[in-house]
Amino acid sequence: KNPSPSPLPGYKTINPVVFASVYCVDGADYPHLKEAIEKLKLNDASLSYEVEQSPALGFGFRCGFLGLLHLDIVKERLEREYSLSLVISSPTVRYKIIRHDESEYYIEKTSDLPNRGEFKEILEPWVSLEIFTPKDYMGVLMESIQKKRAIYKNTEFIDENRLILKYEIPLAEVIIDLYDQIKSVSSGYASMSYEFIDYRAGELEKVDILISEEKVDALSFIIHSSKSQSEGRRITEKLKKLIPRQNFEVKIQAT
Repeated sequence: KNPSPSPLPGYKTINPVVFASVYCVDGADYPHLKEAIEKLKLNDASLSYEVEQSPALGFGFRCGFLGLLHLDIVKERLEREYSLSLVISSPTVRYKIIRHDESEYYIEKTSDLPNRGEFKEILEPWVSLEIFTPKDYMGVLMESIQKKRAIYKNTEFIDENRLILKYEIPLAEVIIDLYDQIKSVSSGYASMSYEFIDYRAGELEKVDILISEEKVDALSFIIHSSKSQSEGRRITEKLKKLIPRQNFEVKIQAT
């Protein structure tokens, strides 16, 4: 009866930082997935979604999350509360594209990245990373994190046995398997938190996976040029084991 013309001060729309596609194992369950995501959105304002179609996986949704934990919670809730069997694509981040006329826009899907000559540069999100750990694991943790294009900032001692390692690191390096690595090398004792800083230019490449010379958009990814060949090899070797043997040649390529 008496609506407010504007929201109360202090509220701001939350911008997702991690994106993944959600599909049903059985395509016939798509209407149930649509209803489930709409209901979930009602009590989780930070979840964003839009309809997406994949030639390989059918109809699904491109969803935005606050981080990997948020993605796991949404996946668990959809599977438990709505009895859905889901396929979740590899998580990605939002990249900023600078055109030659200095205008800019964001992309969330690898397939939206224009060809190399059509833009001036591509920027990726960086975060400040804090790792809380017993000092015994400091050496192995620093060794693991240096492989992730991280920039060391400083070390802060909490007491004689515990410390905080501080880094700046691309968000894309955090969301792949950094948490698992940290837990693994520290016997489960270390923990981490991260916070968005800004967008920075990087030598990034788009890697497409081709099966029988046909591009599979669901498997494409954006990665730093120094890792593009090794990651392309890793995925093609994995696909070689996963794809059933045929009576004819099936080419598996990364380009």
